[in-house]
Amino acid sequence: MLTRPLGLVKAISPLAIPRTPARLPVLVRHASTARAPLLPDALKSVGAKVNESNRAEISLKRFWKTVGIMQQSDTTYWITLDGRPLRTPSGTRLAVPADRQILAMLIANEWENQKEALKAPGLPMTSLASRALDGFMGPERETTREGVLNELFRYLDTDTTLFAADHPSTLVRLQAEHWDPLHAWYKAEHGIDIKTYDTLVLGGGNKFKQSDETKRVLSDAVKGWDAWQIAALERATYTTKSFLIAFALVSGRLTADQAARAAQVEVSSQIELWGEVEDSHDVDYQDIRRQLGSVVCLLAKTA
Repeated sequence: MLTRPLGLVKAISPLAIPRTPARLPVLVRHASTARAPLLPDALKSVGAKVNESNRAEISLKRFWKTVGIMQQSDTTYWITLDGRPLRTPSGTRLAVPADRQILAMLIANEWENQKEALKAPGLPMTSLASRALDGFMGPERETTREGVLNELFRYLDTDTTLFAADHPSTLVRLQAEHWDPLHAWYKAEHGIDIKTYDTLVLGGGNKFKQSDETKRVLSDAVKGWDAWQIAALERATYTTKSFLIAFALVSGRLTADQAARAAQVEVSSQIELWGEVEDSHDVDYQDIRRQLGSVVCLLAKTA
């Protein structure tokens, strides 16, 4: 059972919420010394003995009755199951900063919406917050951050938005509608020219590559980003297959829906031409918005 919050919370985007409960979690203003249950890492066992703390991970079944939010000295929130704070897969307590109250409520909402069986796709906010805490705030944070950014910047040279087709007309229109303004924003906001291509094959041993200046400017920009933003950039890049779309989303230039549309211009063109394939296009439509919606909600701060 999820109890009502103490105060009014701003409207939350439905993109990241599979099912909205009638009531939201209560903010408990005291600490608990109870052992915290571990969060599932892709629903795999961490090798611990079965106990009340980790049996949801091992049995894949809901064992808790209540979900709550526990406030800690006005600095962080803990999400609790039957009063026990959750932990990330590495064992770190899942502590959400006080200025991200919406994130805490969304994570609690995810766990309340888990019914008899524990389902990983229903925990997008939990997994993203855990990634930020374990990957980019943990003991190996510098190494992890460097490795992740190096991998993400590899997307830049062959970014989805760099290769515009000249047919069919529906695709040409959608590319111009979603990609041209994006590239123009990089020029206006960051002073860089995004190099595009009209071919998928380069001769003479040439490689698809953005300029060193473009990479330097974008690299300098992300150096100032915190762990939450890097985790958001990682998920958005892998979801859209585009560093440029992901960077603009995390920067606030694009909404989740705009980013999804920019990433799916080819699919949208196919649907316009030949119609929608049931249980394929419609599922992808919702899934990408769920993933990108979780990115936006992760970054939302309470005023």
